[in-house]
Order: sequence, then C-alpha cells, then structure tokens
Amino acid sequence: MKENTGLCRITDIVHLDGMDVDRNKKYYLLVPHSDDKMKIYVPVDSIASNLRKAIECNEAWSVIENITKIDAVHIENEKQREQKYKEAIKSCDPEQWISIIKTMYFRKQKRNIQGKKNTAMDERYFKLAEKYLYSELAYAIGKDESEMCQLIADTIKKKDMKAEKSALI
Repeated sequence: MKENTGLCRITDIVHLDGMDVDRNKKYYLLVPHSDDKMKIYVPVDSIASNLRKAIECNEAWSVIENITKIDAVHIENEKQREQKYKEAIKSCDPEQWISIIKTMYFRKQKRNIQGKKNTAMDERYFKLAEKYLYSELAYAIGKDESEMCQLIADTIKKKDMKAEKSALI
C-alpha cells in the first residue's frame, strides 16, 4: 500500500537517469493496482514512511469481522473535518478507512434527514476510502473489488443473526 495511491505492486528496483537525480540511489518502480499504465518511483531508503505490505487473507477477514466494533471518527470542529479525513487516508490503515467511511455515512444520513445534500468533500473522501479499503480487502481474499460491499454487508448480517440467536438461548 502506498499513501495517496492505494494498492500497488513492486515491479522492479531501478536507478533513475536524469539531470537532478542521484544515479546511485535505488528506487522501487510501483504500478498501481487500479492503473497498469501509471508508474511511481519511490526511493528504497524512504520505504518506512511511504509503503507498507498489503494485508494477508486472515488479516482481511479479521478486519471484515470487526467492522461493527470500529467507531466512527468524532469531529468536534468542522474546520478539522478535512484534516481528519486526510490523516485517515494517509494512514494506509484499513481500520482508519472504515472509521471515516462510517463517519461520512452517518453524516450523510443526518444531512438527508435535514433535507441537505452531502458535501463534495465528504463524497470525495468517502469514495477514496472505499476504493482503498475494497481494493486491499479484495486483493487479500482473492475476490473482485465489486463484490466487497456485498460481502461485507453479508458478513455483518450473519454476525448480527448469530448474536440474536445466542441472545434468545
């Protein structure tokens, strides 16, 4: 995972040629999962701050199973809203993405009740968080991104039904 790009694969380690480039420095050549034509170069020595390994299958299922336990972000000051969204996106953390997705979902519901439209900023960050989350989970469990929303909803429903059953016993 690369911040601001999402799921990528490392295709090579290269030296860049250019006038203002240290030719001894190595770079990862990344290709985003969502765009095979795009190329991103990231210095190998800055890997800790820019990249992380995609989550494994068991981690993805754990994230999905625990979605109901992840809280929405509490934003007291509207001026901080975009900053909170940016921080969550840049974190490259699926739980942070879920947190802001929940925040924006509940905010959208509230605005709809008030007869207001969703803000462009909320829409933009909602789509971005959803894209990053679905692409990483789909990759980890070997599903298509388009299946993720329904798979998550089905998992939550099954979990709720089990909880209701055990409450009746």
